[in-house]
Amino acid sequence: MERGDEVSRRIGDCPEYETVRRSLHRYSHRHTALSRGFSLVEIMLVIAITAVLAASAAPSLAALARESRLTTSANDLLGTLYFARSEAVKRSRRVSICTTISLSECARSIGWQHGWLVFEDLDDDGERDVIEPILLLSEPRDPSLVIVGSTPVRDYISYVPTGETRAFTGALQMGVLTLCDQGAARQVIISATGRPRISGKLAC
Repeated sequence: MERGDEVSRRIGDCPEYETVRRSLHRYSHRHTALSRGFSLVEIMLVIAITAVLAASAAPSLAALARESRLTTSANDLLGTLYFARSEAVKRSRRVSICTTISLSECARSIGWQHGWLVFEDLDDDGERDVIEPILLLSEPRDPSLVIVGSTPVRDYISYVPTGETRAFTGALQMGVLTLCDQGAARQVIISATGRPRISGKLAC
């Protein structure tokens, strides 16, 4: 017995023994806590908190999606206008942009949200004929988005070789395209020189 007690004392005095003992104690404590599980009240509380957080996040996500649609469509229109302007100068011909449903011919009084096409306007009438080449197509937008042009740019926008926007009558073609999506809006403004720009955030 005396020899056994002496061995026990030597093991107890060993630093490594104390480290192992503490590790086993912590493991045992965690294992006991985990094996106890969660009560029904605790589970229901977690579900309730998760539901509240999800509900509060939904409006923010919807607003982000709306802003993304507006920004993307406004930038697409701006890019299209710059493209048509550049092509008119490069080709030394009138290049027009018109609203479309079929993506092959122009359509009037439908709104720009249905899509638009850019074409080389060989007969200067703002309408695409079969022989006039399509240079760019843009497909319909999200159903929640409406794009309306002011009277001069309601159905078409036309660039001449000088880089200006001109109606087929020869008149200057200045105007505003208003993009509206669930109360928020952007505007693409076309100046007398044909240069387009995007306005800041607006309401509609």
